[in-house]
Amino acid sequence: MRSVRRCSRTGCTRPAVATLTYAYADSTAVVGPLASYVEPHSYDLCEEHAMRLTAPKGWHVVRHEGEFAAAQPSEDDLTALAEAVREAGRTDPSEGGESGSRSGRGIRRGHLRALPDPGEE
Repeated sequence: MRSVRRCSRTGCTRPAVATLTYAYADSTAVVGPLASYVEPHSYDLCEEHAMRLTAPKGWHVVRHEGEFAAAQPSEDDLTALAEAVREAGRTDPSEGGESGSRSGRGIRRGHLRALPDPGEE
């Protein structure tokens, strides 16, 4: 599941809306829409930091024209989460899988509890 990404700036907890990448060969910092995936050599920025970013002397900043929009969880993300929780509930601890204990209804693992479908009881 894709969670809401946060700004990479130290101490900032706002949601990321833009991605910063550097083109070192061109001495350019590029601030564009939030990338679909986290890349190791890029930085996620909130709107304030994306708009205020400055580059060192001799460098250029290329900035996305228009508004930045925060990423929202999609229907696919919510479905994937529901399937993961349902699958965790189907694992039988007696088969030597992850340790778990039956308590009341469902199987408890850590802080999650997967409840069986009403038709499976």
